[in-house]
Amino acid sequence: MRAAPLQILVLGALLTVAGCGKPQPRTFTVTIADMAFGPAPADARVGDHIRFVNADMFEHTATARDGAFDLDLAPKASGEAVLSRAGQLAFYCRFHPGMTGVIAVSP
Repeated sequence: MRAAPLQILVLGALLTVAGCGKPQPRTFTVTIADMAFGPAPADARVGDHIRFVNADMFEHTATARDGAFDLDLAPKASGEAVLSRAGQLAFYCRFHPGMTGVIAVSP
């Protein structure tokens, strides 16, 4: 049995629309332990979320150098930021400036 041309066009349009949606935002976790940030995600995109988890016994911050976020993190606390633009996003701890990291954010 052959599909009618109109059915083929409708199916093609539905498949095209379904494939054009934006990817869903993902949440990545960066753990702070032993006075250091853990590894940053390798494939972050604009719109993704970064959850910073302070597993250390000291208070820390996750502070973007460009001002995009500034999270105060008590011991055992967590905070989240949304990646709003593409590029290299450098961050550090305001209390311990030697603690640094960089997230490469794709469009």
